[in-house]
Amino acid sequence: QVQLVESGGGLVQPGGSLRLSCAGSGSIFTVTAMGWYRQAPGKQRELVANAFSDGTTNYADSVKGRFTISSDNAKKTVVLQMNNLKAEDTAVYYCTLTGATRSKPVVLWGQGTLVTVSS
Repeated sequence: QVQLVESGGGLVQPGGSLRLSCAGSGSIFTVTAMGWYRQAPGKQRELVANAFSDGTTNYADSVKGRFTISSDNAKKTVVLQMNNLKAEDTAVYYCTLTGATRSKPVVLWGQGTLVTVSS
């Protein structure tokens, strides 16, 4: 069984920082990309950041300059460092992995971790 497990969410004041981590387990043999999405109450899920196997990254405009994504495809881990957090960053954050097992391509989602930015 392949799965992703996230950690690091919580409550933080505006201007603060949090670090989200995600690790994949199971028979994942190749990783094309790992990333983070988020879903705020009453809103659609949106991309936060992606890290690709060629070393490139992309970010949502709303988090550029504040969030940093880093991944280790060999270890199947991805980290999202979030600085200068704002109330509008409050959401459930989901880790994703795009890759393949021996027999098929996979797109995995974590269970989600809640980030609340509030004073």
